[in-house]
Amino acid sequence: MARKNESPQKAAMREMMRGYLKENDVSIKDGTDVNAVMRDMMSVLLEGVPDQELDEELGYSKYDLRK
Repeated sequence: MARKNESPQKAAMREMMRGYLKENDVSIKDGTDVNAVMRDMMSVLLEGVPDQELDEELGYSKYDLRK
């Protein structure tokens, strides 16, 4: 459900998170649970961003076996 004045990207992120929580049977009861989910999300983002930046800069993935 989109909220008033919410960007399409934020609405998509909200829907993706709702699906993640539902599919993985994650229940959030307190701030500690929220913190754990946020920590997991940040680790995934921080691991993926440098690889994506390198792929864009080099024009190919570091896993491509071109010679």
